[in-house]
This record gives sequence, C-alpha cells and structure tokens, in this order.
Amino acid sequence: MKDIKRICVYSGSNPGNHAEYEEAAVRLGEVLAARGIDLVYGGASVGLMGRVANQVMSRGGKAIGVMPTGLFRGEVAHTRLSEFHEVASMHERKKMMADLSDAFISMPGGLGTYDELFEAACWSQIGVHNKPIGLLNVRGFYNPLMAMLEHTVKEGFMREENLELLIVESDPEILVERLLHYVPVQQGQKWVELT
Repeated sequence: MKDIKRICVYSGSNPGNHAEYEEAAVRLGEVLAARGIDLVYGGASVGLMGRVANQVMSRGGKAIGVMPTGLFRGEVAHTRLSEFHEVASMHERKKMMADLSDAFISMPGGLGTYDELFEAACWSQIGVHNKPIGLLNVRGFYNPLMAMLEHTVKEGFMREENLELLIVESDPEILVERLLHYVPVQQGQKWVELT
C-alpha cells in the first residue's frame, strides 16, 4: 500500500449543472478526512473546490490552498484554510501543489482543471514523478476524454500503456483506495526519430 499523506485535488471553481458533482465533492472530502489524508488544492472557497475543502475541514481534516495573487478576485480565496500559500503565477501554483502532494485526483472542471490534469499526466509519462493520478468520473464526465486518449493511441501519438497512468472511477472511496494500491506504470522508451 502506498504511503499517501496528501492528495492534490483539481476541480472546477464552478459547481457544474448537476447536483451529483457537488455530492461527489462532499463525499470525496469525507473520504479524505476519514483516512487522515490532507487536501491540497487551488485555494478557492467557491465551486467544487470549496465544497471539497469545507467538507475536509468540517470532518477535522487539513486543507492546504495554493493560489496566485492575480486570481484572488476571480476564484474567491478561502480564508479559513489550514494553510494558504500565495504564489506569483499559475506555474508556481501547479509546481507547489504537485510538490506538496503524494497523489492527484481530477474532478470535473474546466480548462484550468484540464491543464493541471494533463501536466500531472505528462510529468508522470516522462518520469518527473510516479505519483498516482485519479479521475473522479462523476456522471461519466471523463468518458469523452478517455475516448479521445484511446483515439490518440490508435493514431500513433501515445503508447497504450500511457492510458494506465489514469485511474478512472466514479466512486470517491473506490478511487482513493485504488490510489493507495497504485503500482507505477513502467514506461517504454520514448519514440524518437533519428535523422
């Protein structure tokens, strides 16, 4: 079993159009707190981000937020977190969140969530880290993304084993359990064309 003390959660600063998204955020917060796993996230008080953090803290857990100064107005910084780190840029935010964490979970979200998810997955693929990455697939949110990645494999732009970098589950408790038992994917040699 992997020693996971902190999980970085990527998620939307909006709640989405269906109650199931917020319900999943609340449930994920409960699961993290029950297992004594700290939350690392983007630091907002709104949307799914805020729901996960509030639930973790209401259950006695620790929530650590990281936010660039320029986003304070747009994302509404959470003022009651266990720790709050102010950084200068989005690049610093993503790096600090990754450095503080032992695993990643991506909930439904928008472009920012996709950006964070793909950076974590790319870093895993090229060997920057070997931390587990989970997709909380509420309402089949990530089904189209997984289909696109399978298409990417089929078209020869990604190795099939790279699909195993992402652990996909719709239930927060099962997802966290799978992260705890993750065995890093052995990556093959990167394709290189010699001229």
